[in-house]
Formats: sequence, C-alpha cells, structure tokens
Amino acid sequence: MATKVVMEALSPTMEEGRLVEWKKQEGEAVAVGDVLAEVETDKAVMELVARAGGTLLKHIVEAGSTVPVSEPVAVIGEPGEDGAEDGKRGGGAAGTSERAEQQATQPAPGHNQPASMPPAPPARAATESRPLTPRSTGGRAKASPLARRIAAERGLDLSMVAGSGPEGRVVARDLEHAAEPVSTRPSFAPAPPARPLRTSADQAYTDVPLTQIRKTIAKRLAQSLGPIPTFYLTTEVDMERVWEAREAMLRSLPQQGGDEAPGQESKVSFNDIIIKAVAMALRKHPSCNAWWQDDHIRYWNEVHVSMAVAVEEGLITPVIRNTDQKGLREIAAETQDLASRARERRLRPEEYTGGTFSVSNLGMLDIDEFTAVINPPEAGILAVGRIAQKPVVHEEAIALRRRLRLTMSCDHRVIDGATGAQFLKTLKQMLENPLALVW
Repeated sequence: MATKVVMEALSPTMEEGRLVEWKKQEGEAVAVGDVLAEVETDKAVMELVARAGGTLLKHIVEAGSTVPVSEPVAVIGEPGEDGAEDGKRGGGAAGTSERAEQQATQPAPGHNQPASMPPAPPARAATESRPLTPRSTGGRAKASPLARRIAAERGLDLSMVAGSGPEGRVVARDLEHAAEPVSTRPSFAPAPPARPLRTSADQAYTDVPLTQIRKTIAKRLAQSLGPIPTFYLTTEVDMERVWEAREAMLRSLPQQGGDEAPGQESKVSFNDIIIKAVAMALRKHPSCNAWWQDDHIRYWNEVHVSMAVAVEEGLITPVIRNTDQKGLREIAAETQDLASRARERRLRPEEYTGGTFSVSNLGMLDIDEFTAVINPPEAGILAVGRIAQKPVVHEEAIALRRRLRLTMSCDHRVIDGATGAQFLKTLKQMLENPLALVW
C-alpha cells in the first residue's frame, strides 16, 4: 500500500517548510531512514527522511515549494502502485485540487524533461478545435479555478463549454480543444501587454520571496517589540585588563601541549570572554536568567547563553549549554563551531533553542553601542559594542583606556530596574577583574 510522505515539523517552532532539493528522484528505491529531501525550516536546512521503504512513486511538490507542516510532499510504495492521485503541487497560491487537475491534463515528463516543468500540450490545428456550445442558460458557470484561469487567459466564455467534471463542472481538459466561435470574437486586436517602466537590466525594484528564517524573524520581532514592555540599561567597562589577559593567552597558545599544531587551537575572542562573564553573572543573579511564560515566570537553575550570529538570510541564536560550567577555551571552540554551522544552515534544532539569556555583539562591525531586541521567552539580552580607546580619568590623571559600552534590554515583567542594574554591575566587575573568570 502506498504511503504518503508529509512535511514534518523539523524544528519546535516550524509551521511550514521550503523544500530546497529532492535527494531521491521518482522511481528510485528508498529504505527507511534514507534522506529524501533537504528542507529549509525557520532556522536551518534540515533533512527529511523516509519513514517507510519501497519506491519513490511521485514527488507531489516541486523543489522550491513552501509546504505547511503535515501536508503531503511525496508518495512511497511498490512499483506499479498508483501514486498519481495526489497530483503535483507547486509553491504558488493555487490550491491542491487545481495543481492536481493541471497535472492530469498534461503528459507525463520524460527522462530528459524534469517533473517541475511539465510540457505544454501540443498545438492543435484549427480543424481540431471544438466550437463552444452552450451549457447553461444563465447564472455563473461551474468551473475549477484552473479552468477559470485558462478561460480568462484565452478569452473564453465558460457558460458555452460543456463540462465533464462532477455535476457538469468545467475542468481544464474541457478547454483543451475549445475555440471561440467566429461570431463571438472581437473585431479589434487585443491591446499589447504593458511594458515595464525599465528594462530587465535596469528595473525599478526587485521582489524577493521571504525565506523561512526571515518570516520567523518578522514574527518574533512583532512578538517582542509589541507586547513586551522593554527598558534599557547602559554601562561602560574598562577593558584594559581583559585586553592584557587575552594577549597573554594568545602568546601562550604555541606552548600548549597536545597533538595540535601551533595556531590550530581555538583562539579565545573578546566575545568568548564576555559570554563567560555573562554566564557567571547570571549565576549570581538568577532573576535575570528567566523566561516569561504568560501565567508564570520560569527561573532557570541552568545557564544557557544564546549568541546572535548573522547569516545571509537574517539572524540565528545558537546556544552554548551550561555556559557557566565551561572554560574559556571550551567556549571558544564551541562558539566557532556553532557560528560556522549556523552560517551553513546546518544547526540541529536543539542547538538553537532553549537559551536562557542572549548576547548580541556588533563591535567587530565598528558599532559603539546599540539596543538589541529581546528573544522571547527570554527576559533579557545584552548588546555589545566595540572596544575603543578613549581619554578618561584614571588614577587621578587623563589616560587613554580601552573602553566598552554594554546595553541590556530588559523585559520589565520579569526584570526590575534595580535587578538589571545589579546584574550589569556584577558583569562590569568581572570584566574589569578578569581573574574572577578563571576561579
């Protein structure tokens, strides 16, 4: 018996997925666990695997189509079973019935013609055209959406076509040989299609369909900026000691033992140090390590810091689990791995969900300070600017010191002003005395 392959929820927040590429083609043998296709979810590109074995009888959707969760995308069965009843659906606005009807009215693709581009019916001679005959005396003709579209394109009167569908419904195949009677044809030539304002090489604008990650970003921003009462706290940190400590760590790397060659060990970045300091400050201030849950607040006993990573389509926040329990080099190796796979869209759902607090760093892009948007249900996010030398008063004298501005966005339903200020004060003390990070 044929089995339908459905679009699975490949991430906890996935509502629809875009089928990027078919890995198995129609007619290929399939075993349980085989990768059938790559699917773009709201966060990453995941693999859709077979839950049944047999032969891949049909691709119901084409590569590039966006499909809601639980909708069928393919049929697996035994050779000879009929899997065509589901039809072929594309990524447009037309319904499944219309796509199935369109598939039924067109010849099956051959080996040298991909299934995503079914060939049009061959042109018919004028003698083969069938004149329109009245099918009703009044009212709106019953017709499928596809038939109505074809009729509109060809200027046909559906009330003059005899339908072969259920209850006399006009379907696409009824219009295949239909030709307008000479008496009903207009005596004037149709107007030429409007020309674009600019040539294709110099268009006024370009429309780009939303990716799944961009749809999710838009939805989460609406959830965050709208209902969340947010306030912001900013502080400035002296980073001279952290700078010196990091330089000492980098100088010590070639002398480290082990099999790794010099330079191969993960280098600790300032972002890694800040993430570690944030995790330790959260341990001291659990009121900031929390989720808003509508009817209750969840205070986490574990610290899982999310870090914002810019990808081509938007932003994703991989999570460093139990951050407070890891050393700087361990955090450095993990952040590099997560960031690399995030840009390749290869993160697993458990690697970008479940964070308890977020850090967003734009310092490497020469940004002094900014405010970041809270990632619900988290109650706070830290925005990190660049480290810059500034003339400041130090030990009763004017001196150039490396300074860093940090801005914390707080969900006021969870974090009060004094609570957030105390967290930032602890974080500042840790960064200005980096030995606290290694004890």
